[in-house]
Amino acid sequence: MQHKRISAFLSGLALISFAASAASAQDSYSEADFVRVAKFDAHVHDNVDRDAFLDIARKDNFELLSINVDYPDFPPLALQAEAALRHHGEDPQRFHFATTFSMKGFGEPGWTERTNAAIDTAVARGAVAVKVWKNIGMTVLDKNGKHIFLDDPRFDGVMAHIQKLGIPLIAHQGEPLNCWLPLDQMTTDNDRSYFKDHPQYYMYLHPEEPSYEMLMAARDRFVAFHPKLSFVGAHMASLEWSVDRLATFLDRFPNANVDIAARITQVQYQSDHDYQKVRDFFIKYQDRLMYGTDIADNPPDPSAKAENPPVSNTNFEADVDRTWRSDWRYLATPLTQHVDDLKADVKGLALPRAVIDKLYYKNAHRIYLKGK
Repeated sequence: MQHKRISAFLSGLALISFAASAASAQDSYSEADFVRVAKFDAHVHDNVDRDAFLDIARKDNFELLSINVDYPDFPPLALQAEAALRHHGEDPQRFHFATTFSMKGFGEPGWTERTNAAIDTAVARGAVAVKVWKNIGMTVLDKNGKHIFLDDPRFDGVMAHIQKLGIPLIAHQGEPLNCWLPLDQMTTDNDRSYFKDHPQYYMYLHPEEPSYEMLMAARDRFVAFHPKLSFVGAHMASLEWSVDRLATFLDRFPNANVDIAARITQVQYQSDHDYQKVRDFFIKYQDRLMYGTDIADNPPDPSAKAENPPVSNTNFEADVDRTWRSDWRYLATPLTQHVDDLKADVKGLALPRAVIDKLYYKNAHRIYLKGK
């Protein structure tokens, strides 16, 4: 009789374990769900007059947010805006865009008024956000040769205007922490290749420039000073190296959200060392995170430097599809894949379907499109 009771108890445990496993599997998406589920890449740069990005977005069931940015390696701002307007006009339900402004003339009489007028024009044409780039804090100097940081009060008139318009500010401030480390101490190969090819932004080579913590402090002062401004920290708010540090940022600033564009390998590096911590982070902050890649489509340029993530003009659609599917495998499924940039096999987070739906779609629609 005792043996039968033990056997029944063990059988019951097995059934419970099987049911739990089945429920867990059912709670997460599979690779086969990739095309079926509506998705939103909330950080791309479609800067060329061709339909390659829209074509693959249609095939893979993505909406896009293309972000204009004052980046010297990209086409001039006017050409970026022209491409965005063309794509938005072609497919306004799938293609969305964010505008930006030039730092030319910053601090001079009339700069604020001219900048606000340019933002108004872009918003009237469909822009859903405004982007500021890392040149603020890292490369732009005032007339006295001093760095201009985002918390400079001369930005206040523009930021008040953006807040009044009710649209988010997307801020790429600083760089990955790897940017301040020697190449052999960086955690990912994609950072090694990017900063090797972009020495002007590789701060380890420029110890005279602002430190990582100086840039983060200026950004935090700015967010604190504008508590009613909808703030999006691009690239995990440059806190990609630590989900604990990013959690502190999100807890401190309830008006802030972040995208994970071009920082997936840093997340994978952390989950390879502490899987449960990273998975718990995505679940806890599921309302504050947006999927993005930072993929750029630019006019062909034989002298162009490597970008992160890398894509080619000749195989652009295939490269985009491969990136999107690899990220889906990691975030949405429990499957393991080899990550070349880490030289490691990384297990997928298998985030619950409800979390994936927010990360990949609902949060971006709420933040940028007001739920439309």
